[in-house]
Amino acid sequence: MRRHHELPFGAELVAGGVRFRLWAPRARSVALRLDGVGDLPMVREEGGWFVLTTEAAAAGSRYRFVVDGMAVPDPASRHQAEDVHGASEVIDPRSYEWRDAAWPGRKWEEIVLYELHTGSFSERGDFAGIGSRLDHLVALGVTAVELMPIADFPGRRNWGYDGVLLFAPDAHYGRPDCLKQLVEACHARGLAVFLDVVYNHFGPEGNYLHTYAPAFFTERHHTPWGAAIDFIVPEVRRFYVENALYWLEEFNIDGLRFDAVHAILDDSPRSILVEIAETVRARFAGIRPVHLVLENDRNEAHLLQQGLYTAQWNDDIHHALRVLTSGETGGYYADYAEHPVERLGRALAEGFAYQGDHSAYRGERRGEPSAHLPPTRFVSFIQNHDQVGNNAFGTRLARLAPPEAIRVAAAACLLSPHIPLLFMGEEWGAEQPFPFFCDFGPELAEKVREGRRREFAKFPAFRDPAARSRIPDPCAAETFASAVLDWKLLQRPPHRDWLRFYTQLLELRRREIVPLLAGIVGNAGRWHALGERALAVEWRLGNGSRLSLFANFGAASVRLADPPGGRLIYATGASPAAELAACSAAFFLDGSAA
Repeated sequence: MRRHHELPFGAELVAGGVRFRLWAPRARSVALRLDGVGDLPMVREEGGWFVLTTEAAAAGSRYRFVVDGMAVPDPASRHQAEDVHGASEVIDPRSYEWRDAAWPGRKWEEIVLYELHTGSFSERGDFAGIGSRLDHLVALGVTAVELMPIADFPGRRNWGYDGVLLFAPDAHYGRPDCLKQLVEACHARGLAVFLDVVYNHFGPEGNYLHTYAPAFFTERHHTPWGAAIDFIVPEVRRFYVENALYWLEEFNIDGLRFDAVHAILDDSPRSILVEIAETVRARFAGIRPVHLVLENDRNEAHLLQQGLYTAQWNDDIHHALRVLTSGETGGYYADYAEHPVERLGRALAEGFAYQGDHSAYRGERRGEPSAHLPPTRFVSFIQNHDQVGNNAFGTRLARLAPPEAIRVAAAACLLSPHIPLLFMGEEWGAEQPFPFFCDFGPELAEKVREGRRREFAKFPAFRDPAARSRIPDPCAAETFASAVLDWKLLQRPPHRDWLRFYTQLLELRRREIVPLLAGIVGNAGRWHALGERALAVEWRLGNGSRLSLFANFGAASVRLADPPGGRLIYATGASPAAELAACSAAFFLDGSAA
C-alpha cells in the first residue's frame, strides 16, 4: 500500500517532473533555486501564487525559493535535512510501501494515552528510539502513543512548540520514512498514534512567512507569541486544513491533539476549528476511527457536543488533584485551593470544574456547562508535559507529593470513565525533571533565558534574583540531558513497584471498565463530599452499571454514612465498609442495569 496526501502547494511529483507552488502575495518575483541547476524563474498566477513545473527536479532534489532575492525554505517542506534555514528536499511519499493495510484503528473508549517527547523518551532521541520501547508500552497496558509536536524546529532540541515548518518531521528525529516505520510498528502492536499539532503560532526563529506573505498574520489580535494568524484569509485556512489531512493520510496517524486552541483568535464566520474537523470527518467517514482532541483553557463545551471533536484535555482534574496531593496553591492552582474537593468532584462527575464560574486567577468567568457530555469526552491525567514543565525546575509529581497520595490520584484517573493519559516515565515513578528546553541562536537564547526567569519572578520563591538564577537555562545542553529518561532505573525499587501498580490498574481498566464505556451518555455522574478532603463519585456506565469511587486525600479516616454498594474492584488499602482510611481510594462496580 502507498499513501500520499497531495498538497496544493509545496513540491509535488507530477507527470513531467516536480511542480513547485508558493504563496507569496507581497513578492515582485520568485525563482526556484535548485541545487546543481541554479535559479529557475517561477510564473506568477492570480492570488499571489508562483508556480513552476520542471523536469530538472526529482525525488531527493534540494531546493529553496528565492523571493525578491532572499532564499527561503519551502513552508510546506516535507523534509529539512539542513534545519529550518536550509534547503528543502523533494520527497516521494509513494516510495514507502506500507504493511498495515489491515489496521482497523482503536475505538475511543479503548484509548489509554501515553504522551512522550521524541528527543528525551529514549537514549537515541529519535523515532527509532521510540520504536525500541514499544513492547514496554504494550506490556504496561496503554493503547495509544501521543507524540509531542515534531514539526521542524530550529536547533537540535526543543519541546516542539517552536515549530516553523509544519509539514516536515524534524530531521533530528529521522526522515519521514522513519516516522512511517514508527507508526507501522505501533499499529502492528495494537497501538494507535496521536500527534500534537500547533496551529496557534509559529516559533520565533525560522519563520519567513512574515517577509513574503505578511497577510498570513493580523494585527487585529495578539497572542503571547506576537501577531495572530489570520484565519479569515482563505490561503491560510487551506494551509492548516491540508496540514491536518497530511498527517492523517500520508502518515496514517490515528488522532491529533490541537495545542492551546484558546490562543487561536479567529474572526471567521465559520471557525477554522470547525472547518478542520468537518473536513476530517467527511474524509474518513466509514474508513477508520480518527480522534480529534482539544487543549482549550476556555472550557468550551460546545466544541465537544457537535460531533466534531472527540474530547478535551481536562486541566481542572489535574489542578484539583495537584492541590490535594502536593498542597501547591500558587499561580493558577489558587483557583482550586479553597475548595479542592468540590472542584475535583465536579470535574470527575460533570467534566469541567469551571462551567461559567468566576476565576479569581483569571479575573473573569470561565467555561460552559458540561454535565450533559459523556465522561469519555474528557482526557484526565495527573501529569503531562505542561504541568511538569511549568514548574521552574521541571519537577515531577514524584518529588512533590507522598506516594500514597499519588496512588489515590492515579487510581482516580485510570479507573474513571474519563480517557486517561500518562506522561512518559510516570508509570515507574520517574523523578527526573522535564524542564523547558530549546536551542536558539545566541541573541534569541538570551531573551528566552531572561524571559523564563522573569516569568517566575512573580512567585514568592523566586522574587530574589539569586533564586531566579538557579532556574535551569533552557538553552543549555545539560538542561535537555537532565530530561532524558533513564531506563536503567526501571527494574530498581521503588520504580519497579510503581510499574507494577500502573500495570495492574490498566489491566483492571481494560477488563472491568472499558467494556462498559460504549454507549455512555451525558449526565452520567454525580458526586458528594465526605469531608474537606474526601469525596464519593458515581457514574452510570453504558450498560446501566454503576461505578463508584470513594477517595480520601486526608491524613485522617472518614466515616461513611452508608456502606458502599456493588463489588469491590480495586482499593489502594483495606476495603472500606463503615470507614474510608486515610489517603486511600476504592472503586466499586454494581453490574445491575438501571
